Amino acid sequence: MTDYLSPEVEAALKAARKKAMLKSSRLRVQMGEVQYPILKLWDKGFALDITGAPKLRGVVDIFDGTKHLMNALIIASEEEGEAMHYEFKRASQAHDKPPLDYARDENAPVALIGKAQPSLH
Repeated sequence: MTDYLSPEVEAALKAARKKAMLKSSRLRVQMGEVQYPILKLWDKGFALDITGAPKLRGVVDIFDGTKHLMNALIIASEEEGEAMHYEFKRASQAHDKPPLDYARDENAPVALIGKAQPSLH
């Protein structure tokens, strides 16, 4: 039995694998108003599909679906096969609320309840 695949079948399988990978990924990088799907994300950078990936450079935002993960300063690093790799020069995690400039007491009240106002009926 032979394991030979014709070049056309091999190319079709590779294209189908890449299409499924792009479709299943929720990760996106946004520069300005334009978004690109991320193939792979790691602690020092990420990879985009080379066919739709420009040589991005500058500040970008990275999202997982609608959740803002981080803001980063990036440069285009290298082409590797079907992917364009980008490196983080700086990456800051996104927070859903502003950071506090003081230490919060763990037993602090969540809210204050005021005095009830008399009704004028």
